[in-house]
Amino acid sequence: MQKKKAIMIGAGIANMAAAVYLIQEGGWNGDQITFYSLDDHGSNDGSTTEAAKDDYWNKNHPMENQKGYIARGGRMLNYRTYVDLMDLLDRIPSATEQGMTAAQDTREFDAAHPTYDKARLLEGGKGIVNGSHLGLNNTSRKLLTKLIMMPDSREEELDNVTIAEYFKDDPEFFETNFWFMWETTFAFRTQSSAQELRRYMHQMIYEFTQIEHLVGVNRTRYNQFESIMLPLINYLKDQGCKIVLNRLVTDWEFKETPMQDEITVTDLRMLNTDTNQEEFVEVDEDTAVIFTNGSITDSASLGDFDTPAPENPDYGAASSLWKKATQRFYNLGNPDKFFADRDASEWVSFTLTTKDHLLLEEITRITTQEPGNALNSFISTVPVTPLHQKDVTMSIVVHHQPHFTTQKPNETVLWGYFLYPRRKGEFVDKPYIEMTGREMVKELIGQLAKVDPGPINIETKEKAIMKSVVNCIPVYMPYASALFNNRAKSDRPKVIPKHSTNLAFTGEFVEQPYQMIFTEQSAVRSGEIAAFHFAGVPMSRLVPTPRYDKDIKTLLKAAKKMFD
Repeated sequence: MQKKKAIMIGAGIANMAAAVYLIQEGGWNGDQITFYSLDDHGSNDGSTTEAAKDDYWNKNHPMENQKGYIARGGRMLNYRTYVDLMDLLDRIPSATEQGMTAAQDTREFDAAHPTYDKARLLEGGKGIVNGSHLGLNNTSRKLLTKLIMMPDSREEELDNVTIAEYFKDDPEFFETNFWFMWETTFAFRTQSSAQELRRYMHQMIYEFTQIEHLVGVNRTRYNQFESIMLPLINYLKDQGCKIVLNRLVTDWEFKETPMQDEITVTDLRMLNTDTNQEEFVEVDEDTAVIFTNGSITDSASLGDFDTPAPENPDYGAASSLWKKATQRFYNLGNPDKFFADRDASEWVSFTLTTKDHLLLEEITRITTQEPGNALNSFISTVPVTPLHQKDVTMSIVVHHQPHFTTQKPNETVLWGYFLYPRRKGEFVDKPYIEMTGREMVKELIGQLAKVDPGPINIETKEKAIMKSVVNCIPVYMPYASALFNNRAKSDRPKVIPKHSTNLAFTGEFVEQPYQMIFTEQSAVRSGEIAAFHFAGVPMSRLVPTPRYDKDIKTLLKAAKKMFD
């Protein structure tokens, strides 16, 4: 149903994409679009610690050390698959490179700094692991092939099936180099959805031949706020869009209809988190409501160098509003599948800022690669899983420096994460979730020391490295992997639900044909679909989605790689 105005609930990349397409493809004026959101960075974040401390989720947890930088996470790009994202970035100017679009900025930087990871996996006693040997047995190959060959029409056979259940007859799969690399590249866990793993097998099948070096990975010039979100914000403000921050949308009213299945939003209720006053916004017949119904960074909390990140028990802002809609309508999915099982979704990450390059130089020596190429994952010395198997303990991403435009020339910023935060460290005897930033640095030095080829081990420089630390910010994220949680296909709403007259869902908790989630690609496409729907633009004009799972050459290369 065509509209003339839009209210955006959430100001992440999905809704900002929707706004760009409404303006450029729908011919709308920017002043017809209003955003209401707690913040304007979403999951594509990056800022000084001082700026992040005032975010909604951090207000009740004041930080003593407010120095350095914070990035709760970061996602790798891939031009071959992220076609909608690159189309979007080609429509807006770069925030840092004059005369370039945001896409040209990224392509120029990436061409000058191509990824070639030489130390994807590291293990004590072995050092750099030869990840080109995937380690698959015949049962693993059979089960992976079954996923790859399963057509879209049979996907619901994997409703409510975890990856652990799918591979129950092949527990050795979870000790292969393939699994170690796949789980840490994409952040899958054994409790995650086998249905989503199938989608990754389809859309990222070409990664089989290059996952040990990540040569298909593309990166932005700076952190994803400055390279992706800031260009969007600048463009939309220049177009006259209104971005109203510090607003928590808490409830909505719907039109009463005889059949009670027509979905028409009539009013929104929200909290001004600056004044603590309640506000109401009426939704007229000409207005679309475009809602990002879940966020993987909701309820995230920050610690600092001497303070662990506190655990925030809140259900989540966006998901709470989604849940209220599902209590009224039967076809809008099941948010509890994603936001009521923290054991399946929680992470702890950290951002480390140092005042010199000593640690950076040591990592470069140990991994034999320059900054910007790395996703280094450390395999445990002893079994750590419920099946008494080894697994990856922690991973780090060493960015090309500077990672922030305001970084000093001598500063280093790197990021890392623990996929299973309740496990204990190997060098600090406490669960990762309870560690301070200082203890996370010690755990990192210990992991590097056990794979250091010498002749002078990094542990001899621990005192100097600790002295160089400006800050290390632990971040507890209860929903970081929530979008991978085990589910049925019907547990996510469609972008345009049946019987909806003015409500669309966007982001990574919506159901789209074929699209895999945890990528800017799926988020942008959901916004594109919502914009085309309400602007009356034919869906035939959507950016074409490549199908590598139907490309014979790609499939043959993947099959060959399985036997290496």
